[in-house]
Parts: sequence; structure tokens; C-alpha cells
Amino acid sequence: MLTDIEKKIIASIQEDIPVTERPYLEIARKLDISEEVLLETLRGLSARGVIRRFGATLRHQRTGYTANAMAAWRVDEERIDAVGPTMASFRQVSHCYRRNPTPSWPYNLYTMIHAEDEDACRETARRMAEAAGVDCYSLLFSREELKKTSMVYFATDDED
Repeated sequence: MLTDIEKKIIASIQEDIPVTERPYLEIARKLDISEEVLLETLRGLSARGVIRRFGATLRHQRTGYTANAMAAWRVDEERIDAVGPTMASFRQVSHCYRRNPTPSWPYNLYTMIHAEDEDACRETARRMAEAAGVDCYSLLFSREELKKTSMVYFATDDED
């Protein structure tokens, strides 16, 4: 069970974190708690597995990366644990997931590749395939971003 303050803290970090020298101090002030209490609570939530990780979302179009492709890989199940980290180690990869294949779609490992253009995505996928020893894959290029939001677990006071 989560306490009320834990819920408020989780709600506060669901939103954009301020880009300041001390973002946690700014968040703590909005919650009317000390920065120390905020950080200790976050550490506790992390230790309990409630918070798994902190992530940043970059608008890749604003950084010069105009192309991205979801690479769907067909990997022997007994090799997934070795291949996954190899694929994830490429700096152009932002996501790497294992999923269950289906009879009509036999791919079981997915990576999101970001690059300057589609040819660079293809070249990265080729190098990944070579590094991991995987030769069966398909690239699915993004054409339009229809929605991109972070998950909201608790409403902030502003949303009540």
C-alpha cells in the first residue's frame, strides 16, 4: 500500500521534471515537503520496486534524428538472453523488448532504432544483425506520431 505522500510524490514525477540545478528541491517545494524527504521517499519506493527506473523522453526530431524504425527480430528462444543485451548495447537503440511470437508473425525481439535517415536505420540494423548473429528481421519505419505520452498513475492536485 502507498501512503498519501507517496502517491503525491509519484504524481509529481509523472510530469516533466523541471530543468533546473535542483529539480527535486523545486518538486519538494510544490509538495510542501523538504528535498530530503522527497529523495528519501523516492529511494524507498525504488528499493521496494514501486519505482523501477527514471527515464527521459527526448523529442528525437528536435535532436537531428528524423527517422526511426521498429526492428522485429526472429531469435532462437535459447539465444534471447544473449542477443537482447547485444542489441540493446547499440547507442541508436532506445527500447529493446522480448515478446511472444505468433504463427503469422514469428518475431520475438524488438528494438527501436533512431537515426538521421532511413538508410542509417538500415545500416544500424545490419550491424546489429551481424553483431548478434541474427539474420531474420523486418524494419517497420514510423510514418507519423499519433500519440506520445507518459503513463499517469495518480492525478495531481491540478487534475482533480
